Amino acid sequence: MGTVVKSKERVSRRTMMKGAAGAGATGLAVGVGTRMNGGGEVKASALQSSVEEIAEARGLTPDDITAALKTYVPSGVHDDFLIFSSGGQSGQVLVIGVPSMRLLKVIAVFAPEPWQGFGFSNDTWDVLAGGEVDGKVLTCGDTHHPGLSETEGQYDGQFLFINDKANARIGVIDLRDFETKQIVKNPHIISNHGGTFVTPNTEYIIDGSQYAAPHAWQYAPIENYADEYRGAMTFWKFDRDAGRIAQDQSFSVELPPYWNDLADAGKGPSMGWMFSNTFNTELSYGSGGGDAPPVEVGASQRDMDYLTVINWEKAAEVVAAGRAEEVNGMPMIPMGVAVEEGLLWFVPEPKSPHGADVTPDGKYIVVSGKLDPHVTIYSFEKIQQAIADGKYEPDAYGVPVLDFEACMEAQVELGLGPLHTQFDDQGLAYTSLFLDSGIARWKVGGEGVDDGWKLIDMIPMQFNTGHICVAEGDTVSPAGQYLIGMNKWALDRFHPVGPLLPQNFQLVDITGDQMQLLYDMPIGIGEPHYVQMIKSERLENIWEVYPEVGWDTINQAPSEFATQIGQERIERDGENVTIYMTTIRSTIRPDYIELQKGDKVTLHLTNVELAHDATHGFTMPGQDINLSIEPGETTTVSWVADTAGTYPYYCTEFCSALHLEMMGYLLVTP
Repeated sequence: MGTVVKSKERVSRRTMMKGAAGAGATGLAVGVGTRMNGGGEVKASALQSSVEEIAEARGLTPDDITAALKTYVPSGVHDDFLIFSSGGQSGQVLVIGVPSMRLLKVIAVFAPEPWQGFGFSNDTWDVLAGGEVDGKVLTCGDTHHPGLSETEGQYDGQFLFINDKANARIGVIDLRDFETKQIVKNPHIISNHGGTFVTPNTEYIIDGSQYAAPHAWQYAPIENYADEYRGAMTFWKFDRDAGRIAQDQSFSVELPPYWNDLADAGKGPSMGWMFSNTFNTELSYGSGGGDAPPVEVGASQRDMDYLTVINWEKAAEVVAAGRAEEVNGMPMIPMGVAVEEGLLWFVPEPKSPHGADVTPDGKYIVVSGKLDPHVTIYSFEKIQQAIADGKYEPDAYGVPVLDFEACMEAQVELGLGPLHTQFDDQGLAYTSLFLDSGIARWKVGGEGVDDGWKLIDMIPMQFNTGHICVAEGDTVSPAGQYLIGMNKWALDRFHPVGPLLPQNFQLVDITGDQMQLLYDMPIGIGEPHYVQMIKSERLENIWEVYPEVGWDTINQAPSEFATQIGQERIERDGENVTIYMTTIRSTIRPDYIELQKGDKVTLHLTNVELAHDATHGFTMPGQDINLSIEPGETTTVSWVADTAGTYPYYCTEFCSALHLEMMGYLLVTP
């Protein structure tokens, strides 16, 4: 098997943090003490002078120095946490270390990425093609909500899922090698938002429609919106052994033409249920040049929208019993059946909701309304009691709407524009305030908790915070310690780079009585929306190299096209040419290929090295070919040699002293 990365022996940065917390400039310098440097002693007084001089020259305050120590990770030392962030319009996923906030990798998902060869090799192009829409392979996406696989409600470090809001696609990433293995297109909806949120044992990946449309996005006049447009909540079945979504075991629940936002799965007592914000219950679809109000006005008229509540375990039973209908190749439970089976419910919630977050114990659901200064907390027990007591009335589509007062546990006034809530390990909750540009910290209440449901403090952010993330803050056992605010505006935070500014991730220390802003990180690749933060130690099965030479990295199995040293060859069958190539420092074999114009070429490349970090690249000038072949990998690319000429090909990864000599010639004769 391939080499697996294990946690390194490392300096205890947490001990360093405790010593630095609350220290002033003088206290910090004096507290450094004496250090050994080579063969001699560096006295504290000399170090103190150096620190003071540096601080004075750079205009650093004691708080600046404390923050710097809390985020500094020495060379060769690993971060305590990793975050997986959506890459927004880049269509990719970002991997960032915490607390260093170092960008470690960009994982290619919904858009070609030449450095990794994603979308250029045949196998990765096939992954992209798995998410085609009406036969068209899409090469852009809008990633929103990464979701780590879970076991018993805790991240297990095995898989990562990410949704493409623009096209209602889901990507599956294997965290053994941090590469995308599958993309599926939702056959029922055209755009999504409330994904990808997993159930506690990753039985299903939740995927909710964003904007209502006819099923399978067929044409229907906008005037028929109320009758022909619909929403859906999809439950993608995940086969952990295969590492793939099993579409033949997946299904959707039909919803009214409301718009679905963020979702969360229940746990503990609420296991088997899920909760999603739903807005535009006004059925606004714009003016269309007529007298109707524009969408944003029409969709903000009512004082209450709905929290959508679905019993997904029962829904799976209904599908198994044959009560779903086949829609565009996948089962969908009609609304009428969902209501009849008692698996679909609405609960009123403050207008224009944008967050639905289940507390770690699974007893409460916290909802934020963009146009309400409160968070509203619902009791799952009360929701169940309201159902049992028949405290509901049907909406216009026959879906039962539970009594608001019967389901609500509490409301906490936090500030303007509350959006998303996460939790720490001390029984505290954190909610982003978009309009107030801050993060509110408040105490979770409930049975046995004194003085709960109470605002504690707030920290200003820069600026207009959207999503937030507390370390493992949406699991059954949050880690606390750090919070990241994802701010939509940067303005004056970084050096000007033209009219298009980066987003701003801000790292906050939440361990003290007062929250402390530690670091600003520009994200210059797109508009990220959400991150999940996992302890690095949970990612214990990462491969340093692939298990053997000639590895098919998509299917995670030996490749039928694996080529060993001495097996390199060129085979011709009429105009079809197959090339078996190897790469090793500092040689590409074969290093001379002659083709005829019009030949159809298939090139299988194998990196025969199993040394850590011995990656080779391959580019073919003039042919739009750029590949990455990691240690042990076999990959394939096909093209038509339709232009006569001379094309030097070479390794793009600087791999040895003779890297520039690692090349060959492709000649295409007229």
